[in-house]
Amino acid sequence: MLLLAPIFISPQIAYGQTGFDFNKDSGLDQSADSGGFVTGEDAATIDSLTSKVITIFLSMIGIVFLAFAIYGGVVWMTADGNEEKVKTANKIIMNALFGIIITLSAYIISYFIISYFQ
Repeated sequence: MLLLAPIFISPQIAYGQTGFDFNKDSGLDQSADSGGFVTGEDAATIDSLTSKVITIFLSMIGIVFLAFAIYGGVVWMTADGNEEKVKTANKIIMNALFGIIITLSAYIISYFIISYFQ
């Protein structure tokens, strides 16, 4: 079993090749080309589509939290010394700030994970 372990650990050893490309070597690219699909570097992959969806989603969430921060600032400016409105505005701004921090953290984490796997 120990003698066969490297074969299962490294598929390159099992195939005896150093540069096995499934799309090219299996004929998948030729089939896709004849079917009219985009292949190569211009082709959309699962990870590229996922990264676009995550980027768009996190950008929209960031815009929402920015709108809440602006709304909290407007409430604070129009409070006219009313302590209740100032507390409400302060709560809105703090929640928007926490939301922006969480959104940016999620964006940074997803960016590094997606760039690592691409």
